[in-house]
Amino acid sequence: MASEQQKTAVIVEDDPDIRHLLVEVLEAAGFSTVSVGNGIDGIQAVLSYRPLLTTLDVNMPGIDGFEAARRIRAQSDTYIIMLTGLSEEADVVLGLGAGADEYIVKPFRPREFRARVDALLRRPRAAAPQQAPQQDSVGPSFPGARAAAAPAAAPADDAPLSYEEYMARFPGAAPAPAAAPAASPTPAPAPAQQPVYLPQQQPIIVHHPSDAPAASTGAASMGAELVVHQPAGELVSTAGEHWLTHRDLQVDTDTRLAYVAGAELDLTRTEFDLLSTLMASKRRVRSKADLTLVLRGESYVTSYFVGEADKRAIEAHMTNLRRKLSDNPTNPRYIETVRGVGYRMTSEMAAPA
Repeated sequence: MASEQQKTAVIVEDDPDIRHLLVEVLEAAGFSTVSVGNGIDGIQAVLSYRPLLTTLDVNMPGIDGFEAARRIRAQSDTYIIMLTGLSEEADVVLGLGAGADEYIVKPFRPREFRARVDALLRRPRAAAPQQAPQQDSVGPSFPGARAAAAPAAAPADDAPLSYEEYMARFPGAAPAPAAAPAASPTPAPAPAQQPVYLPQQQPIIVHHPSDAPAASTGAASMGAELVVHQPAGELVSTAGEHWLTHRDLQVDTDTRLAYVAGAELDLTRTEFDLLSTLMASKRRVRSKADLTLVLRGESYVTSYFVGEADKRAIEAHMTNLRRKLSDNPTNPRYIETVRGVGYRMTSEMAAPA
């Protein structure tokens, strides 16, 4: 059916690997996808594209997934699936209470996720889901924004406004989230139907089910697990430009494996990215704001906001990384703190700690 081909999903996820996996699964289910990397852009994408389905990570830069879900639910009836590593009962209750329809804990299985999406779409809303208009055959490869439709009990002139339409009609005012807007004495003319583009806050990746899948750039594909067995105390052979070495600390950026004195380290994605960035920078100091942008995938941008919460998150990740490296911050062997500036690798000329 043509309506099935116009389904749109917004993916709000700061991990590029998980984002790409979700794109593949949802495109296989017939969705066009809009991918963003933080909560603020996620809210903007939902207001602009009016998706049938939205996936939300929780731990993201800016606002977290719980607050993003509350804001989205106040203005949209999109199905919300929260995908997060937080598995405590309090987190599940908080997510569902914020407006999520499903709460899935990472790591998740793609086929199970697809089955949960199908089951979710079988649950009818109070009103039929809105459908995206037919796309033009030319122009940018963006799914068309859905035409605004009035609630069942409201007249057509009181249709809910998108974020851009509201700000254009009422400059300087904040959108009223839940209640339908009151009729003004002199109704403004209806805006012309045209594609709505998001502000250039950060790159937004839009895919269609007909798009050819991009070639994988990593040496290890998603879902494949590479295990290297190495006797403790024996250094791994580091032939190739993809190896980074500092004393007895070795990192393979292709397989995303790290070793200390030949023993493999169990690092999270964020910890590995921090370690490999610092090792590639050698003695150059990397600030907390700089490292935040690297983790977001925005290292080439200098205008994005980095708040105190982002910097505290970097400090927490560095504490966990140093603990796994058995590195003493007061007498470091691998990573040293440059007070008031950031972090860098220790000098290899100095005596080992």
